[in-house]
Amino acid sequence: MSSVIATAQRIVVKVGSSLVTNDGRGLDHARLARWAEQIAALTALGKEVVLVSSGAIAEGLVRLGWTQRPQAINELQAAAAVGQMGLIEAYERCFSRHGLRSAQILLTHADLADRERYLNARSTLRTLLALKVIPIINENDTVTTDEIKVGDNDTLAALVANLIEADALIILTDQPGLYTADPRQDPAAELVREARAGDAALERMAGGAGSAIGTGGMLTKVLAAKRAARSGAHTVIVSGREARVLLRLAEGEAIGTQLIASAARLEARRQWLADHLRGRGRLVLDAGAVLALTTQGKSLLPIGVTAVEGEFQRGEVVACVDATGRDIARGLVNYSAADARRIIGHPSHDIAARLGYSDAPELIHRDDLAVL
Repeated sequence: MSSVIATAQRIVVKVGSSLVTNDGRGLDHARLARWAEQIAALTALGKEVVLVSSGAIAEGLVRLGWTQRPQAINELQAAAAVGQMGLIEAYERCFSRHGLRSAQILLTHADLADRERYLNARSTLRTLLALKVIPIINENDTVTTDEIKVGDNDTLAALVANLIEADALIILTDQPGLYTADPRQDPAAELVREARAGDAALERMAGGAGSAIGTGGMLTKVLAAKRAARSGAHTVIVSGREARVLLRLAEGEAIGTQLIASAARLEARRQWLADHLRGRGRLVLDAGAVLALTTQGKSLLPIGVTAVEGEFQRGEVVACVDATGRDIARGLVNYSAADARRIIGHPSHDIAARLGYSDAPELIHRDDLAVL
């Protein structure tokens, strides 16, 4: 088994808070310098690298003299604003030592959910990579609320991998990789060397959050690999404490856990739909509709929907779930929530009689659906 990074041309590298800070006591500048050195070496090999880095809030706490992470959203936003300055200044100094320019990109889920902003972000990132500039991405914690928040940088890194159609995602953590059980509690736990991204067994193996500094645990990393696989990106979950870890992966050494993308790559528009972490509302499907979408590639008809949740307008992205709430698909809906409630459970030829008009026989056309 060799590393999938050896053949990857475009790579997203995610570095967690525990790997860029001194256990929450501000930035570890020596570590940042090592990441920059390795990324510079990857660039010299002809690879394109995007860095997703945590650490802004931890640095902000130190700069503000706060000893504990606040709970209030406005205080967290203030810490992020102050800390982001230090994070980017430090990275800029580190990359400039290797003759590389860097750029700051701050994103929210709203940026990626809006089609025009999504395309603009993709164009900007592709242009920066063509110019040999290292994009440094973080969530825009200074403005995020629960409604527009991605939530953790593992998920953000996967979204970025899909956005730029990366070949691979490297998630650097403080653990050697994914284990069959929590090694802190089960001495018989074994490191998973390679598996298929999206395998449900991996989610059962992963535990909760592993650090008091960061927001992500092993489960978020497994789910990020599943998401990245939709655009064909392989994922490596590996310890950032390994010496020369990025270079060893690029040289073909298999370190950590490799999660292989085996599913067919979604085309770009469907990828954008699939990457909506939340829709404006939800359509609850019966078993027949689930089967039609997942195995037969059909459109979603009103007769196959049992409930409409939330409020949305025609043309907005909604989630399609089964009776248990399991995510099935995302799609652009042809009717508002109010009108959808009047036609669900009825055949398509009844739409005009029930609404007084008929825009389409489908609630969501198959061309506007991304099955998850």
